[in-house]
Amino acid sequence: QVQLVESGGGLVQAGGSLRLSCTASGRTFSNYAMGWFRQAPGKEREFVAAINWNGGSTYYADSVKGRFTISRHNAKNTVYLQMNYLKPEDTAVYYCAADRAPFRTGVALFEFDYLGQGTQVTVSS
Repeated sequence: QVQLVESGGGLVQAGGSLRLSCTASGRTFSNYAMGWFRQAPGKEREFVAAINWNGGSTYYADSVKGRFTISRHNAKNTVYLQMNYLKPEDTAVYYCAADRAPFRTGVALFEFDYLGQGTQVTVSS
């Protein structure tokens, strides 16, 4: 079992930045690929970004490419999502996810085995 705890969400003005963190416990962190998903009010949960076990491969949704950066620090059991040039449409609950296939950068939620509780990001216009 893997426990995931997100932090770093909050309220920011459009054009601003936030960095989300997700700390994992329970298993060897480097055995997992990691991802971020988000869910806006009234919408389905959607893929944001993914990273393989050592950070050598990343993948982004088109809507965040060039603005968001996913990274990981295996010694700290933590994955990050640096979000720059935030837009009101980025407002959502952001979830961290862990995938037992360490070499994959999955984009579908069913490919991930564990999901955190989420952290709220609100971008004001």
